[in-house]
Amino acid sequence: MKTLLKLIGIIILLFIAYAVIAMLAFSKDYHYEKSIVINAPKEKVWQYAGSLKGYNMWDPFSKEIKNVKITYSGEGNKMGDSYHWKGDDSEGEQSIIETVPNEKLATQLHFIKPFEGNAKSNIVLAPEGNGTKVTWMIDNELNAMMKIMKPMMDGNMDKMFGQGLDDLKKLSEK
Repeated sequence: MKTLLKLIGIIILLFIAYAVIAMLAFSKDYHYEKSIVINAPKEKVWQYAGSLKGYNMWDPFSKEIKNVKITYSGEGNKMGDSYHWKGDDSEGEQSIIETVPNEKLATQLHFIKPFEGNAKSNIVLAPEGNGTKVTWMIDNELNAMMKIMKPMMDGNMDKMFGQGLDDLKKLSEK
């Protein structure tokens, strides 16, 4: 019994030490990006990457939300256009803050539920050989709890961004 209590105590101390180190070592500024080369011209990729309605055809995050309902404001491809999503455990809004046709879509994300927060996302298209390189980025500020979770966030972002970019590739290469 004493050995078990000692082991539990050591685990708790290790977690506390990690949490303190994470809060001190990890920056509050979070940036993640992932790229893929799609065998299609920029104009074809832009059909899916340059509007909120196109984006929601391959967005992996929306697919994870149970009973998601999406409401659009505007056409979905102009400055100020937005969409609001609401699901069983998630709610938020994404608005276009910059658009350069066939090159860049920048959006502001406002998360309402399960946690309040904001982030900026960019999708950038550039010629690459006979295809198009798509780079998807997200930037936000991490609070203390999110700093502790940063390694798990990186793994989740890698999975989700990879899935989304693969789906964008499939749509664009049809």
